[in-house]
Amino acid sequence: MFIVAVTGGIATGKSTVSKVFERHGIPVIDADKIAREIVEPGQAAWEQIRATFGEDVLLPSKEINRAVLARMIFEDKELRGKLNQITHPKIHRKIFWRAFKLFVTGHSWIVLDLPLLFETGILMDFIYKIVCVSCDSDKQLQRLIARNELSEAEASHRIESQMPLEKKCEQSHFVIDNNGSIEETEESAIRVVNMMKESKQHWRNRVYLLGLVMIVGFTIYMLLKIFGRVPDV
Repeated sequence: MFIVAVTGGIATGKSTVSKVFERHGIPVIDADKIAREIVEPGQAAWEQIRATFGEDVLLPSKEINRAVLARMIFEDKELRGKLNQITHPKIHRKIFWRAFKLFVTGHSWIVLDLPLLFETGILMDFIYKIVCVSCDSDKQLQRLIARNELSEAEASHRIESQMPLEKKCEQSHFVIDNNGSIEETEESAIRVVNMMKESKQHWRNRVYLLGLVMIVGFTIYMLLKIFGRVPDV
């Protein structure tokens, strides 16, 4: 199995691209969905957020008020760091576990939807290709304002809190321009899907893993033989 990561800036259209992969039968692990799961009432992260940020970040239903929490952390870098310390390890563990389960069930490749791929560096050593979804800064700003009902200042601050989109594009293998129509973006994503389906990388990875297992097994066998735990044949 090999891993393709989809990343980009906030409100650049990552979800649109990830849905194309899903429609073509490719499993997608969405970091944002996992982030919402781990802060549901009663979860360990929910308890820690409540203790750290107070009752003001809770709705009457006891769910996290994401708008209030977002406003707090984007206005205060120290608070943003505290939230990351609470959530990131839990998110990463779930991503690793889900990727492992997909590996053992025989999938050729999977997609990780990781908005903060470059910021966190998670799984970078295991990722085969990176797809960055990009758009013009003005369009990104307007999309974020409309989607999250933010002021221009608030939206600009959230965009600036992330790694510059240009740098993400420079470090990616594919860049999907999401300035045009949804149809054009989806066509670009389909081209990536087709290229990945033609890749033989998953066979190379399986051969490598098989070789590694054989080496480890042989090493254990020889150690046991040396110390008299394995009878001579």
